[in-house]
Amino acid sequence: MKSKILVVGGTGKTGRRVVEQLNNKGFEPRIGSRQASPGFDWDNKDTWVDALNGIEKMYVTYYPDLAVPGAKESIKSLTYLAKELGVKKMVLLSGKGESEAEASEKIVMDSGLDYTIVRASWFNQNWSESFFLDAILSGEVALPMSDILIPFVDANDIAEVAATVLLDDVYNGEIIELTGPELITFKDIVDIISKTSGRRLDFYDITLEQYISGMKQMQIPNDVVWLIEYLFSHVLTNPKNQVVVHDIERILGRKAKPFIEYAQEVAKTGVWNQVTVK
Repeated sequence: MKSKILVVGGTGKTGRRVVEQLNNKGFEPRIGSRQASPGFDWDNKDTWVDALNGIEKMYVTYYPDLAVPGAKESIKSLTYLAKELGVKKMVLLSGKGESEAEASEKIVMDSGLDYTIVRASWFNQNWSESFFLDAILSGEVALPMSDILIPFVDANDIAEVAATVLLDDVYNGEIIELTGPELITFKDIVDIISKTSGRRLDFYDITLEQYISGMKQMQIPNDVVWLIEYLFSHVLTNPKNQVVVHDIERILGRKAKPFIEYAQEVAKTGVWNQVTVK
């Protein structure tokens, strides 16, 4: 059935999965993306009114991340407009341990809307759908801070939690933190992907400066370079982020997906075996 739910970022990593979760529950949410009709474009506020028209609940994810410059202003404008147009509840995807993102969280929390804040650790899918994939395909993975323990979380778990708290008002007013079930290093991850994909992957521990320089040479967009540098220098090293949290288990009644299970599923798709020619 048609529903009064908007998923902003509805074609992104978590957004499309939230749409799928809602579909499975019998809801047909409006997809907030530039290609949708009506469209939604963060860079064009004129599109926001039509996207929000008739909406009561919304899931919001900001690309590339709430921590980037300009995100706070966009979230403020969207939140105020949403309230003015009759939206009752917002679920905001945020980053776990990102102090820069907390300014956007506070805007939503102080808006008068019902809300749930979902803070997620780094996604497993960064290795199969995002910025670490190219390195895996090349067979040579060079990353800084290779010994930092990270509770990588699966995007499917995030989406299932997000859809649940969006529909169930018992979670209104909560800040929920999502992690995987274990702490794991970059070296561990590359080893797991190597074994599950049956490929040799060489890992190189480099400095953050070398990594940033490499991204600039590859002409990665400046906002993405800024974000990666921020995440490595401020978020990964935050002791609060090197902790496993059990909110997935509390809300879904099951354990979070471990990285090995994610890797086994992805390996079956062959995405890691589309080897690039050097």
